[in-house]
Amino acid sequence: MTAQRTILSDLKIWDGLQHLEADTLILHGRKIEALCEKTALSQAEGRIARSMTGMTALPGLMDAHVHMVLDPNRATPPAADELPDPLAMRERAAMMVRAGITTARDLGGGAWLEVALRDAIEAGEVPGPRLLCSGQPVTCTGGHCHFWGGEAADVAAAKVVIDRQVDHQVDLVKVMATGGRFTRGSKPHAPQFELPVLKEIVDYAREKGLSVAAHCHGTPGIDAAVRAGVNTVEHCSWVGDGGWASDYQVGVVEAMLERGTWVSPTINAGWQRMLDANNQTLVRMRAALIDMRAHGVPFMASTDAGIPGVFHHELPKALGVYGKVAALSNEQVLRSATSDAARGLGIDRATGRLAPAMDADVLVVDGDPLTAIEALSRPVAVWARGAAVR
Repeated sequence: MTAQRTILSDLKIWDGLQHLEADTLILHGRKIEALCEKTALSQAEGRIARSMTGMTALPGLMDAHVHMVLDPNRATPPAADELPDPLAMRERAAMMVRAGITTARDLGGGAWLEVALRDAIEAGEVPGPRLLCSGQPVTCTGGHCHFWGGEAADVAAAKVVIDRQVDHQVDLVKVMATGGRFTRGSKPHAPQFELPVLKEIVDYAREKGLSVAAHCHGTPGIDAAVRAGVNTVEHCSWVGDGGWASDYQVGVVEAMLERGTWVSPTINAGWQRMLDANNQTLVRMRAALIDMRAHGVPFMASTDAGIPGVFHHELPKALGVYGKVAALSNEQVLRSATSDAARGLGIDRATGRLAPAMDADVLVVDGDPLTAIEALSRPVAVWARGAAVR
């Protein structure tokens, strides 16, 4: 069977790095075939080209931190023996990809149903974004998200948890370096593992060929995670004795730069309320984010979708808030959700840019998000690995 060829013309094209002179995008099967001027098309190609005047094509968006198993309408965590609804998970995935989110990194579930969803999407059985899944997070006994089954009292037990994830063919490992707010009795400021233990966990995951994402709120836990060699720090909340974002430490930032650590700050659309109120915690967090960026720490856009009130398909809306919180230009925001995110996730050879031979992960919006980021919330068409989903 011949792969379908799609030709989109009269577009603005932002390729993940810059606006191009090209105004035509050609998709062929799963891949991008070419970017060119409309005048280069043959007469036959011109007849089938879809004119998209006033619209902009850009790489599909990426959310670097989601939980497909969690229902954002629910305020409490699941019980240890409670299974999520696979149908609801599929509905979330479909809403995400139709909103232009073509890649997402899932950072925690208890029964590997998100892995099954990943495989169903890849097989073309259901619509959804490319998923990178971590399975059960490694946590201390009674620690943050222990209800997902990844408790480990020591290094040996942590290795058993990691082996279990490998058996279920996860894409990476998640470790809870600190406590969190979603788990009763957990303390966000407190480290859950000492540095030597955390390093052995990270090293073992690497032996298995897996990268490591670390949940980090408190500054001591951020420091330990970075020095242990994790690939990404999630949240990076700088929690200290004075509360959230009260213990920002440049020395830890410098360690991030030395080790090539990425930060996934999980800023969702709900942060707008704190912006509107000139919330002092947000003022501190904003200062930390600006200084981290000034030092050169790379960011990936993320929302923590699935936690209460944070909906999986709202990354486009969240990106405008993220830009305001972190003082980013529209282009910096877009890179953080496309080409930069692809590098941070280690998938930049496949996606994150519009270029020949890359996967056809394409979002077409009404308007130009480089000029007005709100255009991301006006999707006109979406392709995920060449499949038209909108």
